[in-house]
Amino acid sequence: MANVTQGATGSDLEEATEKTVDTGAGPVHFRELGEGEPLVFIHGLLVNGLLWRKVVPALATRYRCVVPDLPLGAHRTPMAKDADLSPPGLAKIIAEVADGLNLGRATFIANDTGGAITQILAASQPERFERLVLTPCDMFDNFLPPLFRPLQWIGSNPTALGAVLQPMRIEAIRNSPLGFGWLAKRAIEKRISDRYIHCVLHSSAIRRDVSKILRGISAKYTIEAAEKLRTFDAPALLVWADEDRVFPVEHGRRMAAILPDARVHMVDDSYSFVPEDQPDQLAALIADFVG
Repeated sequence: MANVTQGATGSDLEEATEKTVDTGAGPVHFRELGEGEPLVFIHGLLVNGLLWRKVVPALATRYRCVVPDLPLGAHRTPMAKDADLSPPGLAKIIAEVADGLNLGRATFIANDTGGAITQILAASQPERFERLVLTPCDMFDNFLPPLFRPLQWIGSNPTALGAVLQPMRIEAIRNSPLGFGWLAKRAIEKRISDRYIHCVLHSSAIRRDVSKILRGISAKYTIEAAEKLRTFDAPALLVWADEDRVFPVEHGRRMAAILPDARVHMVDDSYSFVPEDQPDQLAALIADFVG
């Protein structure tokens, strides 16, 4: 059984009780709110669980909402030097977090890079899933999307990664197309984006983790997962943004056609970060789907 330790307490997701669960790769911080059927929220590269801060409170009145800060660049504690941070390795970390918290079958809700990792987990361990919710994310041959492939090439070296991310110290650049601007239609609050980029800017060990992740990303994993998901038997909901500039709408529809029990809901006035741009609508869709 994984060891769980508890940190500071609070009321909403930003201030919520922060705990740590040990995995084979290293400690993973997480927050949770509410009680009941478990919902697990999975974020993507260079953000953390605070991506879901506007969605979780509405669901925590009825469900146990578990929000890990995965080792995807906005994590505070580096992973072990020999940690497997390939896409399947990251899927294993999610599985170990779920086991450490005794979640059993759960609904997994994912965005961005986290969506690709969650597809890999669903393809390899479908028995963990009560339901699957995918918001705009990497899939098929779009892992990483073309917009971010230069970062993958440059960022495979930790020193180069540190240099190329230095402009992210400036809030305006973070919210521009050079940062999160093509992912979030609305500017992300500074206090949040500060927490997204602080550790990767200031910690060589975190940059080492991110470089390892970038070197391991390949579309072969999402293509293989998509084929296996043809037999995935849990209900699935794909919530896609009709203005998405990074993750093609047709990919969401294509995945819904592959999954045996899936539906698609289009959200307007949003880019890829639907939890940022349309959190109330997303929370309502999840509540309806789970309920």
